[in-house]
Amino acid sequence: MPSHARPKPSRVPRALLRAGLVISAAGAALAAGGAATASAAPAASDLATDTGAAASGLTGALLHSAAGGLGPVKNLKLDPLANTSVDPLANAVSTQIADFKPVGTTLLTGALSNGAALKDLPLVGTVTRVLPG
Repeated sequence: MPSHARPKPSRVPRALLRAGLVISAAGAALAAGGAATASAAPAASDLATDTGAAASGLTGALLHSAAGGLGPVKNLKLDPLANTSVDPLANAVSTQIADFKPVGTTLLTGALSNGAALKDLPLVGTVTRVLPG
């Protein structure tokens, strides 16, 4: 068989294919949830007169779905080695120059080495309060 007649191998990386599969599965799950709520939706003639209720129902469903997906992520323990003897973030370094206030790495790594979740971090935690869940 001549070389120009052979099919070219796929150039799509496996990671990209896996990501597409995960997104497709998530879309199917959301569509299945939407189909369950769509079967309980009012008739089309009722929707024509009450579009505000339909929009608020869609917003409520979207917020409920986002809360179910983001809630566990916000409560996830970020450092799996926290509160163990092998935690690399527990090794703090500090210094003090003259009579200035001491400076150390525990300000940055202390919360993580104590087993904090994303919502418990000093700066990021305030931002995650905006997210549902």
